[in-house]
Amino acid sequence: MRKSLAVVLFGLLYALLSSSAAFAQVKGVYWTTSGKFGPFPITGLIPSIPKEKQRDVTIPVSMWIIDHPKGLIVFDTGNNVAISDGNCKSYWAAGNCDLLKPSQTRADVIDAQLKTLGYSADKVKVVITSHTHLDHAGNIAMFPNAIHVIQKKELYQGWWPEKFQGRTTPGTFVMADLASAREFNYLELEGDYDLFGDGSVQILTTPGHTLGHQSVKLHLASGGKLILAQDAIWMQENVDGYPAGLNYSVLDYTKSLNRLKFMRDLEGAQLFYGHDEIQYAAKGGRWYK
Repeated sequence: MRKSLAVVLFGLLYALLSSSAAFAQVKGVYWTTSGKFGPFPITGLIPSIPKEKQRDVTIPVSMWIIDHPKGLIVFDTGNNVAISDGNCKSYWAAGNCDLLKPSQTRADVIDAQLKTLGYSADKVKVVITSHTHLDHAGNIAMFPNAIHVIQKKELYQGWWPEKFQGRTTPGTFVMADLASAREFNYLELEGDYDLFGDGSVQILTTPGHTLGHQSVKLHLASGGKLILAQDAIWMQENVDGYPAGLNYSVLDYTKSLNRLKFMRDLEGAQLFYGHDEIQYAAKGGRWYK
């Protein structure tokens, strides 16, 4: 009798814990883009591409909206609102505008996209920033009430980047993106981090593209796993062995890329790149639940 009762109690406890764990996972993830860059030759981003693989590309500027039971999350805030609707050269360096050819409209900006999905910027609990380049940290100032999650080293990069990556502003780093956000509430990380302590949203250090680049791994309530690489992997050509052309360290970049690939293979996760036009055309602009 006691044994039967113990079995029943164990079953109830297991069911309760399983139910709680499922509730704690990510309810949904929406992949969107802050407009697009291009068209331009792929060699502008990946100089090592051999001639037979060269092509013109028009690439997405990936942003992610994450619906979690403990609060709404935005992963990267895209290009600054000021470059919308053909006004790039009023805010970015002319060379970046001419090279990247951004096509962002006002409707592409993160606050407008949140509104379209039924959310508002002031309800975002957490903003995770992969790194402080102009197309990833452009609108963090729109989220003064959020907790901003970033590697401590990357805050330094935003204000004083490595010289070879350019210290002129506006450049690849645009200090105006960060200036009005200096007093925000930052969770300054120094490594990997389990955001809610339940394994549902994990911050992964993936340096190489910049000194403090970070990616995100998500565990969905359905049981699936997503790895959001951002600029740790721009596109499929990087996975095929051709490194991105703008890196703090090619060695660290390669280590980070391999880390994400092994996570994909060992855990059966979907791996999403930061700027792959083919992958976005097939899988972007939609919810994952």
